[in-house]
Amino acid sequence: MHVNNRLSPVFAAALCSICASFAWALDLPAPATDADFLQASPAEVALGQLLFYDPVLSGNDNVSCSTCHHPKFGTSDGLSLGLGEGGVGLGPARVLDPDNPPEHRVPRNAPALYNLGAHEYTTMFHDGRVELVDGVLHVPIEDPFFDQVNGLLATQAAFPVLSPDEMAGQVNENPISKAVRKGRFSGEGGAWDLIASKVAAIPAYPPLFWDAYPETKTRDIRFADISNAIAAFIAVEFRADNSPFDAVLRGEAALDPLAAMGMELFYGDAGCASCHSGTFQTDHQFHAMGQPQFGPGKTLPFEQGLRDEGRYRVTGHTEDMYAFRTPSLRNVTLTAPYGHTGAYSDLWEFVTAHTMPLAAFDAWSPDMAVLPVMPVDDWATLQDADAQMGIVDAISVEDMALPAEHIDALVAFLAALTDETTRLGVPETVPSGLPFER
Repeated sequence: MHVNNRLSPVFAAALCSICASFAWALDLPAPATDADFLQASPAEVALGQLLFYDPVLSGNDNVSCSTCHHPKFGTSDGLSLGLGEGGVGLGPARVLDPDNPPEHRVPRNAPALYNLGAHEYTTMFHDGRVELVDGVLHVPIEDPFFDQVNGLLATQAAFPVLSPDEMAGQVNENPISKAVRKGRFSGEGGAWDLIASKVAAIPAYPPLFWDAYPETKTRDIRFADISNAIAAFIAVEFRADNSPFDAVLRGEAALDPLAAMGMELFYGDAGCASCHSGTFQTDHQFHAMGQPQFGPGKTLPFEQGLRDEGRYRVTGHTEDMYAFRTPSLRNVTLTAPYGHTGAYSDLWEFVTAHTMPLAAFDAWSPDMAVLPVMPVDDWATLQDADAQMGIVDAISVEDMALPAEHIDALVAFLAALTDETTRLGVPETVPSGLPFER
C-alpha cells in the first residue's frame, strides 16, 4: 500500500489542529449495537461454520464457500476475478487445475462478507439482484424454496452452489451441474435437493442439524436449513464493529492524527460520505464509477457481449447502466483487490481513482489486476469503443483532484475501520472429511 509518511512541518501542524478538534463536530453515524444484527443460536453458528468450509456443497466436492471468501483474504479471495470450480490453491496462489481447468473466470470480484448480518442490508450481490423491497423478497428466479429460508442473507447463500463457474461444476460433470443445466433447482432431483442429500448422508451432520433445527428430527434435511446455518455463521463470525473508528463513535477513544484528518475529509470536503454513509460506510445504493471492465462480463440474457452492465442487468433501466452497489468499507484494508472487477490491488491507487474516475479510467492498465494465467481473452471490452464510451458516459461523479497528503489521510482513516475479531475461526476438519484450504 502506498502511504507517504514524510510530512512537511506546516502539514504536521495542520494535523495536530485537526486531531484537537472534536469528533462530535462531524456528522458521524451512530455506533452499532447488538440490536442492529441478526441473532443466531450457538448450534446454528457451529453448524454453519462447518458447512461454510466443507467442499461437499460443491458439485465436484472440491470447492467450499471459503474458497472465494476466506478470512486470510478479508473474506474475499485476493484475486481480481476468482477461480472457483476448476482451480486449485487459495488466494492469489490459486491456479488452474491442469486435470480439469475451468471454462471461465468468475465474472465479478468476490465481495467481502463483513456485517452482512446487519438488518440494514436490503440488497445482496454487486448488482442487488437479491433484495428486499418494502419487506418483499425479490430474487432472479421464482421457486418455493425461498419460502423456507430465513431472510436475505440465507437467500444469498443459496446461489453460489448453482453457478457452474463457482461451485456447481461444468455441464455434465456431476449430477448437480446436470440439474442446474436443466433449470432444476428445488424439488426431488433438483440441485439444492441433491446437495442436501449429500450432506444428510454424512453421519456426523444429522445430529448437528437436530441441535440447530430440532424439526429436522422428523423431516428431511433441506438445503434451506443449510442456507440458514451458513447465514447464521456469516452474521456472527464476520460481524466487524469493534474497530478504532467504532471506539470513536462510542466516545471511548480518539484516532491518531493522520486518521483523524482522514475522518475529517471523509465526512467533510472529500465528500466520501455522500455514498459511503451510515454505520458501515455504505448507502446501499448503486452508482456508476467508471471501473474498468474485463473478464467474461455479465449482460441481460437477451443480449450478447462481454460487458458487465451492473444494476441495469437487474432493472433494465438505462439510468442503471454500469452502476454497482456501494460496498461497505469495513475491513477494506484486508479485502484487496477493489472494485466489482477487482481492477485495483492497491488501496491508495483505488482511493485516488475514486476521486478522479474519468482520469483514472484513461490511466488504468491491465497489469494492475490480479489474475491467474488462463487461456482466455480477458480484454475484449477494452477494445470495444462503444462499451468504453458507455462506461465513461455513465460516470455519476465529477473528478476532484486531492493532494497526496489527503489521500494518505483517507487511507489512514480507512485503516481505522479494521476489526479482525475472530470467533470460531477455521475448523481443523469438516464432517465430510474432504480436504480444504485452511
